[in-house]
Amino acid sequence: MTNGILPQPFGGTDALMPRRAVLGFGLAAVLAPALPGDAEAQPAIALPKDMVGREPSTIASVRTSQPLVALTFDDGPHPKNTPRLLDMLREQKARATFYVIGERVATKPKLAARIAEEGHEIGNHSWSHPNLSGYSDTAVLSQIDRTSMAIWHATGRPPVTFRPPYGAFSQRQRRMQHGVRKLPSILWDVDPRDWKRPGAALVAQRILAGSHQGSIILSHDIHWGTVEAMPSTLNGLIGRGLRLTSVSEIIGWPRWQNRRFRQIAAPGA
Repeated sequence: MTNGILPQPFGGTDALMPRRAVLGFGLAAVLAPALPGDAEAQPAIALPKDMVGREPSTIASVRTSQPLVALTFDDGPHPKNTPRLLDMLREQKARATFYVIGERVATKPKLAARIAEEGHEIGNHSWSHPNLSGYSDTAVLSQIDRTSMAIWHATGRPPVTFRPPYGAFSQRQRRMQHGVRKLPSILWDVDPRDWKRPGAALVAQRILAGSHQGSIILSHDIHWGTVEAMPSTLNGLIGRGLRLTSVSEIIGWPRWQNRRFRQIAAPGA
């Protein structure tokens, strides 16, 4: 792997629209140092107001006939919390998607590799977790590309979806990024507000109360209380007959580990 080369999805089913109807208030999609502190999860996290039906660049939930939910974890990998969480998920035979920060992957590549090796998906959550809403397109793509490259180096696979920090990404930015990098912005329809650290019991209660078939659940593995909430959360979701799977699978794409990729020169390389 050399600098200036970005991996891209290669042909076949990767070029097809998902079989399931993708929502986000009803949206559709297609695809291609030191740890920062926990302060990045403090601002209010809210879905953008400008989402419209059948918006190709944005997904917040999925209409599916299958009993699936996508549990997602942001802001890691965390050196202590993430390994404990992986143990819990393995015990329940559940898959999740980890939206990682590039800086943290660069410092913990073996932990990122473990996430991938245990069957979970890794998504792009920017390099340093800034509020991207005021960034230029060049700066946005730099944050995304550096993170994709870090994930590629750690796991041998690039991310195929992106989650903007705080959900702060305008419709124009989402469309721009999707147009040039082919990464849909993955938002959520269940937010337990775990970034406020309300305690494990309340995090689990909020996830269970808000989740339904097709939900994309937001959470953060940088918070101890969120990880502590997972045993009862997993038991509760599975007890309802719901299957915990990755974002790619819930939108009808192949499993991330099964995707084929080719390398293309990055713009300006």
